[in-house]
Amino acid sequence: MSQAKPYEIINPPNKLKAKTGSIPAVNPEAIKRAEEALEQVKSEFRNWLAEEVRKLERAHADIHANGLGGKHGEALFVVAHDLRGLGSTYEFPIVTRLAKSMCKLIETAEKRAAAPRALVDAHVGAIRAALIQNIRSDTDMVGRELVEELERQVIARVGAEG
Repeated sequence: MSQAKPYEIINPPNKLKAKTGSIPAVNPEAIKRAEEALEQVKSEFRNWLAEEVRKLERAHADIHANGLGGKHGEALFVVAHDLRGLGSTYEFPIVTRLAKSMCKLIETAEKRAAAPRALVDAHVGAIRAALIQNIRSDTDMVGRELVEELERQVIARVGAEG
């Protein structure tokens, strides 16, 4: 029979805790004030998103006049990228999803050169329609079908990894 070898458990010191100190207790009153402040500005989310969509439409008009290459295509990508982050923040996660698909399509100069204008147009139109029709998420059947089809088209063009 073999003899069991003795073992020792070593617990390293928690240096992070020593450097940061203890975590202060959560102040429920501060959380309540933050939630109330958020509720007060929520009514503005749609207006703020509408302004971002207007920026997208201006950049879109610019690429129709000047092409998708160079600074014009880059400007369209920047606005789409902003919408990708802001859609969910402003309670329109479908806009985030649509903008993400558009970003994948036009994220590099090479992709912009190969991107079909009609597919870019469809993304811009879908984002505009989501805002106008108040389609906030993919729980809306039409919205879901639209975003899924646009995503399929982009994957067919640039691949699943983008």
